[in-house]
Amino acid sequence: MFEWLDYAFMKRALVATSILSFSVAPVGAFLVLRRLSLAGEALAHAIVPGIVIAFVIAGLSVLSMIVGGLIAGVSVAVLTTLLARTTIIREDASLASLYLVALALGIFILSAAGSAVPLKSFLFGSILGIDDETLILIGATATITLVSFAIILRPLIVSTIDPVFFESQSRRPGLVRQWFMFLVVLNLIGAFKALGTLMAVGLMILPATAARYWTSTITSYLVLTFLFALTSSWAGLIISFYAPDVPSGPAIVLVAGGIFVFSLLFGPQGFRLTSQLRGAPKSSAATAPEAAE
Repeated sequence: MFEWLDYAFMKRALVATSILSFSVAPVGAFLVLRRLSLAGEALAHAIVPGIVIAFVIAGLSVLSMIVGGLIAGVSVAVLTTLLARTTIIREDASLASLYLVALALGIFILSAAGSAVPLKSFLFGSILGIDDETLILIGATATITLVSFAIILRPLIVSTIDPVFFESQSRRPGLVRQWFMFLVVLNLIGAFKALGTLMAVGLMILPATAARYWTSTITSYLVLTFLFALTSSWAGLIISFYAPDVPSGPAIVLVAGGIFVFSLLFGPQGFRLTSQLRGAPKSSAATAPEAAE
């Protein structure tokens, strides 16, 4: 029944996804709470040209791809903020425009270099073929992320709940947001070799969205997000082990999607709450959102 534990590559994959779950869970949770879920998806595509350029120049060097991805992701995030503040285009439109240009640039460079096959695993992941270098990368990413959250958790919560109050009380209100967006880019890069840039954001967002249907307190929300991410990772790996034709990255994300659908249907704040609000008197329905806030 547990013969998959006899294989070294499965043990390494389980360790890697467990560490990743610790790292991406708080990042995904605050992306959802701050209504920046699509920003995570956009940044996942924005780092592609940096990874591609690093791959073309230095080959399969993880360090070079980290540097390239960081430069590309941070550049898009900074340019998005700059355009939103200096032009009439809002931040969401700026981010969408820049990530589309970045993704197209990455594909163009990849096609021109004629090296699409080796890079495919970095776009869609190869968690079952993870090596020591990638494990170190994931561990370092998780360490930086958890230490950072220990430092900025309180101001991040305040800026998420009441951004106007936070801006009025903080000397540099933009620093927390910039730090958080750096962590988003860092986790996407940390997960790109395991899950791929196109699948990593799924493990970041889907467990956080599913957990939102079960709880309304920040502590239980973070814990539940981690448990959903861990369950998705392990279940997806086991499915991929018994069904070799199923890629591990998409299997993990599909399990996370199944948890999301289950939470939507049966969670106390999912469709059940919506049905109760529709059937309640108008006065109760009107005050329910205020009570939730």
